[in-house]
Amino acid sequence: MNLRLPKITFWRAVFAAILLSGLYATYLRVFYGLGGSTNLSDRFPWGIWIAFDVMCGVGLAAGGFTLVAIVHIFAIERYKPVLRPAILTAFLGYLLVVVGLLYDLGRPDRLWHPLVMWNPHSVMFEVAWCVTLYTTVLFLEFLPVVFEKFGLHKPMEWIHRISVPLMILGVLLSTLHQSSLGSLFLIVPEKLYPLWYSPILPLLFYVSAIAVGLAMTIFESWHSSRAFGRALELPLLASLARVLAVVLSVYLWIRILDLTHRQAWSLLLLNRSETWLFALEMALTLVPTVLLYQARVRMDPGKLYACAVMVVFGFIANRLNVGTTGLEAGSGTHYIPRWSEVAVTLSIVASGFAIFRLIAGYFPIFEAHSAEGAAAPRELEAKEEDPVSVG
Repeated sequence: MNLRLPKITFWRAVFAAILLSGLYATYLRVFYGLGGSTNLSDRFPWGIWIAFDVMCGVGLAAGGFTLVAIVHIFAIERYKPVLRPAILTAFLGYLLVVVGLLYDLGRPDRLWHPLVMWNPHSVMFEVAWCVTLYTTVLFLEFLPVVFEKFGLHKPMEWIHRISVPLMILGVLLSTLHQSSLGSLFLIVPEKLYPLWYSPILPLLFYVSAIAVGLAMTIFESWHSSRAFGRALELPLLASLARVLAVVLSVYLWIRILDLTHRQAWSLLLLNRSETWLFALEMALTLVPTVLLYQARVRMDPGKLYACAVMVVFGFIANRLNVGTTGLEAGSGTHYIPRWSEVAVTLSIVASGFAIFRLIAGYFPIFEAHSAEGAAAPRELEAKEEDPVSVG
């Protein structure tokens, strides 16, 4: 039996370097604690492991509950071909969020405490329970793919019997969790910079999560089509992009009304780092919103992908601004992540991509569920010409 070693390529070498640096950073975290492996302090206790690994990770996994709501609750069946990849992305996203929490918690061995030591008056208690329950729901939603791969028809029948309440529970839990992340910052009105502090932060977090969930579906579909040699579901994704444009418009409109109501526009006249980072965040959101209203952009794979990337980076910029930039002035300190914090974050992201590719290569992630879930390309193109309704 001849064993063939994998071919060494540039990206595989980069991947190996990221993982090795992440392993060494993990060693530092375990043996030297937070103080010896991060630039966190009592004055600034939350860094990129919360702002990116958790806040961004949870949001970037929002495609699961968004597509489940569209397909199973609003009964728009033509989006079924992109449902399984969205659920897998969400499942892996939440698992990696838990991994990120293990790094950030001072006592990761006590991660299970909120499940048995209840404090219903704490937002963190609700976050812990929602993450636990929704990760479990995503696991159950993904199980039919495993059963289908191994021909386990009886367990598949059991899952199908509870699929409807399971989907509804998943959408409900994710809705609660996406908004509760914004609720965490309602207790620091004097510390969070006014460009980002708002009493409606839970609503803003929820709407932006829906938008980035749709963008991540487009992002993942584009990369999967190139990695696995599949045809891109362009008419389907173009239709999804029009929904994304509407959601982004709603988000921007809410944001503008909020800033106007709080009389915060004058802060943009100040020459501060917060001003420029806010401008970057808004530009990364406004530009794809305008572009995605144009059919020629939506039907061009490269332009559609570029818009999805801008939405994703705009979302990441917002979460980093809320979680780090907006808190620096109020804390009286300046936070720059240590290399080990960045290494852990990059290794978590790289592992997510690698695990997705591995699972997608062995399980029927991209296969159509059935004839009911696959519309003819001509029918999809016709639907792209009509407004998409989710009501």
